Amino acid sequence: MEQFLIVDGYNIIGAWPELSKLKDTDLEGARDQLIHMLAEFQSYSGMKVYLVFDAYMVPGLGKKYVQSKLIVLYTKEKETADERIERLVTNLMGRRKQIYVATSDMIEQHVIFGKGALRMPAGELLVKIKQNRKEVRERIHPETSSKRNPFEGKLSHELKEQFERWRRGE
Repeated sequence: MEQFLIVDGYNIIGAWPELSKLKDTDLEGARDQLIHMLAEFQSYSGMKVYLVFDAYMVPGLGKKYVQSKLIVLYTKEKETADERIERLVTNLMGRRKQIYVATSDMIEQHVIFGKGALRMPAGELLVKIKQNRKEVRERIHPETSSKRNPFEGKLSHELKEQFERWRRGE
């Protein structure tokens, strides 16, 4: 089954403490950090991720670009992110497709749920991203992920017995 994740960019930025604090001084930096986090998530999870930013008050035709294989969409003039997300859900809906929408906007969650997509609150997405990062670290450095003795699997049985006798003072 093909999986898609549509993210309401500014809603997520406002909901995640680290990005919310950053947006007060550097909105572009908060956007870039979110893009980076979602690109990592996409590459590990295998989900196709769309990131939607609201440009409601900005004149123009809207933009679509790809950054780190992540599709980033800016809405058109007089179009909200919610409207763009709803249209995207409608266009993507089909057989053998599972669509998730990440937003903490309760009204939007109800609307997209009615269209057949699943909702994912901002906090749940953050937990999934942190879990993915942990799994990647464990795959890259498996010896640091275990709190057990890193030599345990590398020593012969005789050597382990010898060390155990020394530990006991025999």
